[in-house]
This record gives sequence, C-alpha cells and structure tokens, in this order.
Amino acid sequence: MKKADFGVAIYLLAAVIFFIIPIPSILLDVMLAINISLAMIILFNALFAKEVLDMSFFPTLLLFTTIFRISLNVSSTRLILSTGEPGNVVETFGGFVGGGNLVIGAIVFIVLILIQFIVINKGSERVSEVTARFTLDAMPGKQMAIDADLNTGAITEKEARERRTKIQQESNFFGSMDGATKYVKGDATAGLIITFINLIGGTIMGVMNGGLSAMEALQKYGILTIGDGLVSQVPSLLISLATGILVTKASSEADFGSMLVKQLFGIPKVLYIVGATITFLGIATPLNPVLFCALGIAFLAAGRKIQKDVKVEEIEEETNADETAAEEIRRPENVVSLLQVDPIELEFGYGIIPLADVNQGGDLLDRVVMIRRQIALELGTVVPIIRLRDNIQLNPNQYIIKIKGIQVTEGEILFDHYMAMNPGYVEEEITGIPTFEPSFHLPAIWITEGQRERAESLGYTVVDPPSIIATHLTEVIRSHIAELLTRQDVSNLISNIKENNPALVDELTPKLLSIGEIQKVLQNLLQEGISIRDLLTIFENLADHAVTTRDTDVLTEYVRQGLKRAISSKYFPANETTSVVTLDPKVEQEIMGSVKQTEQGAYLTLDPEKTKNIMESLKQEVAKLENIGKNPIVITSPIVRMYFKKLTEDYFKDLIVVSYNEVESNVELQSVGMVTA
Repeated sequence: MKKADFGVAIYLLAAVIFFIIPIPSILLDVMLAINISLAMIILFNALFAKEVLDMSFFPTLLLFTTIFRISLNVSSTRLILSTGEPGNVVETFGGFVGGGNLVIGAIVFIVLILIQFIVINKGSERVSEVTARFTLDAMPGKQMAIDADLNTGAITEKEARERRTKIQQESNFFGSMDGATKYVKGDATAGLIITFINLIGGTIMGVMNGGLSAMEALQKYGILTIGDGLVSQVPSLLISLATGILVTKASSEADFGSMLVKQLFGIPKVLYIVGATITFLGIATPLNPVLFCALGIAFLAAGRKIQKDVKVEEIEEETNADETAAEEIRRPENVVSLLQVDPIELEFGYGIIPLADVNQGGDLLDRVVMIRRQIALELGTVVPIIRLRDNIQLNPNQYIIKIKGIQVTEGEILFDHYMAMNPGYVEEEITGIPTFEPSFHLPAIWITEGQRERAESLGYTVVDPPSIIATHLTEVIRSHIAELLTRQDVSNLISNIKENNPALVDELTPKLLSIGEIQKVLQNLLQEGISIRDLLTIFENLADHAVTTRDTDVLTEYVRQGLKRAISSKYFPANETTSVVTLDPKVEQEIMGSVKQTEQGAYLTLDPEKTKNIMESLKQEVAKLENIGKNPIVITSPIVRMYFKKLTEDYFKDLIVVSYNEVESNVELQSVGMVTA
C-alpha cells in the first residue's frame, strides 16, 4: 500500500474509532489542531487553484472531513459530559473568544452559525445546483464545437480527446458538488444540535453529579459548550468558504490572486472617482477628515501609478509584437507540417464562408459530421477527418474537393438561391438560371427564395446550397472510400472485433493473412459499394478460405458469397421481380480461357476485337435497363464475375456485376437480354 493510501485509511479509521472509544483530552487537542490545519489547507488550495478540476476530488474530501469533524465533536461531547475537562483547545476557544462571558460567547457563536447557514451554505448550495444544470445543458454544444474545430483542422485528434475528457470531468465534478454541498449544510446543522445537547446535558450533569448550582453549572458548561461549538464550526466555516470559492470560480488558468487584484484595481478611472469621493466626504462632512482624506489621496495616487503602468505595458506589448514578428521572419521555416497530406479536403471561395460559419447560421460543419456518420453506418468504415478551408484563389461561389491533396472534382453554387431539378414528370416549367447538378451532372435551374414554394408545388425537387455541397462531398467519398482505407484503419477494425472474437482474429492474422492482404479484400468490397460493417462474417469467410489461397481477388469472391444476404437486399428489393442482364456462356468460356495466372495475380489477355464486341453488346443491353428506369445489373457465373467486372470497369463506372452465388434463393429475377460477343 502506498503511503498516501495508508494515511487516508488511518484518517477514516480514526474517525470511526473516535465515535466508539473515549479518547484523552490531550489526544483530542492534537486532533482538533489537525482538523483546523486541514480546513485552512483546503481553503487556500481552493483559493489558489487555477481551475476547478485541480481539485476534482473535492466532493469526496468534503465527506471525509465532515465525518472526521463530527467524530471529534462526539468525542469532545463525551469529555464535557463525563469529566467537564475537554482539553486546552475547547477551553481556550470558549474562554478567549467569549472573553469568559457566557452571553458574549453565545452571541459570537450564534453570529457564526447565522453566517454559516444563511450566507455561505445557502449560496454555495444554490450555485452548485445551477452550475451543475448549466454544465450538463452545455455539454452537447461544447461537443459540437470540438467536432467543428477538429473538422476544420484547428485542433488535433489528441487535443479533441483531451477536451472531451475535460468536459466530461467538469460535468461529473459539478454534479458531485451539487450533492456534496448537502454534507456541509448537514454538518452545520448537526453541530448546532450537538451544541444544544451539550449545554442542556452539561448543566444537568453539573447540578446532579458536580454539586454545582444551576447558575454555576450553566456558566461552566455553557462556556465549554460554546468552545466546543466554535472549535467545530470554525473549520466547518472554512471548508464551507472553500466550497463557495470553488463553485463560483471561473475556469481560468490565470493566477487567482493576481486576476482578482487586477480586476478590482486595474482601471485608473475608477480609482480617481473613488479617491475624489472619499476625500470630499472627509472635507464636507463631520467624518474624520484625517482618515478619509488620507484614504482618498491613497486611492488617487494608486490610480496615477496604475495609469503609468498601463501605458508602459502597452509600449512593451507593441515592442514584443514587433520583435516576435521579426523573429518569425528570421527563423528558419519548419517545413515538416507542410509534408502532411490531408485525406479529404473541401476548399471554397469567400462567398461560401457563411455556409460554414456557425456564427452566421451556417450548418455545413454539422453536415460534414453527419456525412462521416452516414458513411460509417452505410459502408462500415471510418471516413478520415474532412478539412474545410476557404481559398481566396477560387471564385467566390466555387468549391473544390481534394483527395490526398489532388483535386478530383469541383462545383459552383449561387448563394441565397435554390437548385430545382425536374424529376421527369413536371409539366409546367419554371424560369431560372440553367445549370447542372454537380454530383450526378443532371440538368437543373437556380431559383430564388420567392420561387421555391411554387417550384415545389409544380413537382420540382428543390435543394438548398449546403445540401448540394454535402451530397456532392458524400458521392465523392463513396467513390474514393476504398483508397482512403489505410492499414492503420484496418488494424483499428481488427482491434475492435478482437474484443469479442479473439479466437477468430488470432487464427486469421498474422497466421493466415497479413493486415495488408485483409486491407486489399476490404478495399475490393468497398470499391463495388459493398458494406464491410459485418466484419465478423467477412473474417469468418477469410479464415475458412485463406488456408487454400492467398489471392485477395479470389478471397474477395468468397467473402461476397458469404455476404449474399446483404448483397441481395442491396440490389434486389423484396417481393419484387428485378430485371437483369445475363452473360452468354460462350462469352464466359472465352473470358476464362484468356485468364493468365502469375505470381502477381491474374489478368486477361482477351482479343481487343472480341473485347470491343462484348462492350458494344453490353452497351445495348444496359440501355434496355436504363430505358425502363432500372439499375444496370449483370448476372454471371461465380468464377467469371471478378474478371468480367475488371473488363468492364473502365467502360461502365456504375455497372453492377453479381454472381449467381451472391443471390438469395427467394429473389425473383427476369432477364431482359444477354451479352454476347
């Protein structure tokens, strides 16, 4: 056991023992002195703590000190009633503070109790309650502010974690303080009750057992009782004051004493007014002129000195600023930070800044957070941090999207306008500025706020600028999510699933597959829009088939077959016949005959003329599906699927290629054509 743990244990054990076992008056004096010392230590720690979390264990400390103080109160009560000699500390407090006079001592004690109850305890309790409520209510806003700073690159992931932890700790602290202030209030109440018991019980004991008269007993035991009450209530008052200081202290890392003095005496104008007023009162009224004039002149002199100090500080700040700027120019540039490439960046012209500025009502940052959440739910992978930056080199209403530092697409919006798109059945057209929707390049028009309601009534799909940018960004992320999946991301995914399935992960990696090979399989799935959220099924299939092959393309096909329920639900709606295109068996044979296996993997050596004929036939069949408003889906045999997909991906970006083994038995398919050579 550590020394600190041992000390705390003895402290609490002593409190329990003092409730049960009588202690001599000399030991009580020692304990009372220690109790007063601890109360002063707590008070000054609370006073000089830079922020409330520097004393995060204060609620627990309140409980410990309250129990210890009450146990000493019980011990002193036992000595007062049994021997009439509770020790030097209690007798000194009773005789010295009250001047040996019962009435004066009683009045001082009552005043102390009133201050404790009415001023400090009640105020601290109310402040703790309100602070706890407001801290809890402010948590969502603080969390969103952290996410916004993280998305804009203002802070790092580590700083964001530290801020979130601090917010949680503050919430827990003020919640605990809300309850802990009840200990302080209850302690004061208990001390008051014990005092009255001492007074009545001591008087009775003095008359019955001590042979004293009623007045003599009341005088003797009254002074002892007041001393006992004072020696108990003074530490209680100090700790109550510490509680009040802590819950009213603003979270600031500046020195408390310096800040307090600076805020009180930091404005020369205030000191001039106060000094002149006090001097006037000393001259024009019967008040002591020497005292008031001297005090007023002191305030005027202090104001003059502070005014000079302020001017000196301003000159020093200007000088330091110039020196810092010059030093920055002379210092060699740190280019390490310039070497980092952000996975995803959204840069926009100054005209789009209001959409990203929370202070101007923009919600683009919130939408970016929702995009990451949406992709995580949809595809089962974590989207890297999306950096938002303004770029004065762009047109005011232009934005560009970069992947790994390279621009992949761009768009342009009209601020304070809406984009209206005709879904195909609108009969009456609306006037506007012709444009194209950036995500899918569909024809659209820009309309004003006043035209929005009419456009919606006519059947147009109306979208606001933030939604246009968010949709475009989402589609770009979807199309590039495979290359954004890093080995570190895969390692994190493996760690997550290992918590509940350690046997599976230990069997799979690194014995059967490396992290890089698992990454390649997951990238293959994401490349075709297949969710990797069901990692357990994916890893189970990899573990089953990795013993026979380490070809990541082949393993991907096995995994796809294991995910056939998810694939079927994605492409083939329930209780509905889906129109598809099939592949001519002869074409399948020709494709398989042209496959060449190498150590680096398999590739096709199909004749260019044959490839051209297949693509022409595929184009005609896909057109049939598109004409009836269906997704272009081609069904092939399992062994051909991945080669046919590779063959067509440069010609048809959105073509869906599914094998028969990836279709559930209850799915109804209807072939509308066959791809031939």
